[in-house]
This record gives sequence, C-alpha cells and structure tokens, in this order.
Amino acid sequence: MREQDFLKKANVVLVGKGQKITGGVNTGREAIVIGVMKKLPLSALRRQDVVPSKVRGIETDVIEVGRIRLLAAANNRADKWRPAPGGVSIGHRDITAGTLGMLVTRGGEQYILSNNHILANCNQAELGDPIMQPGPFDITPEMDACEIAKLAQFIPIVLAGASSCMVARFIISSLNFLAKTFHRRTRFAAFVEGKNLVDCALAKPNTNRDVVDDILELGKVDGIADPNVGMLVKKSGRSSGLTYGEVIIVDATVKVAMDRFEFAIFCNQFTMGPMSQPGDSGSIIVTRADNKALGLLFAGNDTTTIANRFSDVVSALELDRR
Repeated sequence: MREQDFLKKANVVLVGKGQKITGGVNTGREAIVIGVMKKLPLSALRRQDVVPSKVRGIETDVIEVGRIRLLAAANNRADKWRPAPGGVSIGHRDITAGTLGMLVTRGGEQYILSNNHILANCNQAELGDPIMQPGPFDITPEMDACEIAKLAQFIPIVLAGASSCMVARFIISSLNFLAKTFHRRTRFAAFVEGKNLVDCALAKPNTNRDVVDDILELGKVDGIADPNVGMLVKKSGRSSGLTYGEVIIVDATVKVAMDRFEFAIFCNQFTMGPMSQPGDSGSIIVTRADNKALGLLFAGNDTTTIANRFSDVVSALELDRR
C-alpha cells in the first residue's frame, strides 16, 4: 500500500517508519506506524478503514495521535526584541504569531527563516508584505514600530481535497489565473494526490542590526543532520520555550488540517512527542548534543510534533549550507 492509500482510510492522519510498541514496551522491531485521530474498536470501522496487521511482510503499529493542525498561535519571548534572536514571536501582519526560526543566508545575504503559514499567511501574502516582531497577537499599545522585515520568498503550500472532475479543473485553473493576474502567490490544487515537502518562507530584515544569528537558550546552529528514530532533540519556541523530545517516526506522510482549507498532505516529515504548543511553528528542531539542525517545526497537537526535514528546507529555498 502507498502512504496515500493509508491516508484515505477514515481516521488516519499519519504514516511513517518506526518501531513496534507492545504493551508500552519498544520491541525494537521495524514497523509501519499508523497515526489515527482516535483508536476505535474494529466493530466501529468499515472494512476498508481497517489497518492490516502487516504490509509487505512488515508489521504495522496503530497509535492515537489526535487531529494534526498547524501550530500558529508566555513569557518574554512574546516581547519586542532588538536584535531579535531565533525562538521569539514573529508573524506576517495578518496572522496571530509564530516563532522566528533562525537566521540563514542565501547568496551571502541574511534572511529570517520561519514557516509559510507564519510569514506568508498560508499563501495569502504578497512579496514585500511587512513582517512584525513580535507577531501581531503579541503587539501591545505601548510598543513603538514593530516591523522587522519584509516577506522575501515562500514555498506555496499545495492544498488537497478538491475534485478532479473537468468542471473543478476549470474552476481551479481560473482561480489560479486570477491569482497570477493580481500577483498573488496563492495556488489551488485539483488533485488529492498533491504533496508538500516543506512549510517554509524567508523574510528580509529591514536592517541586519535588528537580528542576531543565535537561538534563545540554544545558541548557534552548528551544521545539518538527518533525523533518525530515537535521536534526542530540542527546540526553542515562542509559546513553550525550550523543550526536549525524541524522534519517534521518520519518512512520515501526514494529513494536516489547514485554517482556511480542508487539508494538505506533507511527505518525508518526522515526528516527536508532545514538545510544542500553538505559536511554536517556525521553531528549529536541533540535536540535543551538538545543535545540528534537523527540522523546521510546523504542525502537531497535544501528543505529536511534526517537522520538515531541514535539508529539504535548504534545498527548497536554495540556502547557503552551513
């Protein structure tokens, strides 16, 4: 079965590689991990929604993870910071607030890295739009001008769930034509198979004096690594601050509920346990031992944290490698 076949089953929101857990004990055996919104008895499921015990000879392990959602929105991380480090509040002028991930470079120039849904308002923004620090939700009347940067680039999120019939294709094609005509970056997808690798965007600081290449309570990122099951990690985010976790699933395909649209499918993701809260989107997941960047946090819930692979973010945005 393909990942998409699992995600078509009612209740399934995540598919990836992990290890079989039996009676709360990790057996160490390779398993295909299936995340469901809620574990249900077989009698409550339709035949086509039952997860098989094995796929191509590999065991499956069904775990309850709840509904996966974007983590866009407390402490002084919600304050105005100048210079602003990673791990503090930031956001497009039309959202609530998320997390400033870190400073990155492209062609030798500095940019702020965070999510599309934090800096580009889920495809709805235009290049050059103001980026606020703190994010709009955290701005208080006594703060002076809070604009810190302007939107420079974002990777559009391909939205899934629309019909693939000819009429729907015509409507979607017309919408995309209008979006292009009015210089919008929004793009609508006609096929449920549409996939995403990343939820990421860049903002160009108005002045480099307003930002600092450091992440609050973490320090500097020192290179990039690939996530593996069992790897110990940490992150610094606007809402929950400095938290720790462990990589549970890799190569995950995830169905993520969107604020304005039905859902989007992300592949090649990795997951941790509960180490984030709304407002932590944009945080950088790093190795606990040596601060190597593993991923860009963008979604989750009370039990699960989801991140893009950092190497995919670097490739998508054509960043300079550290």
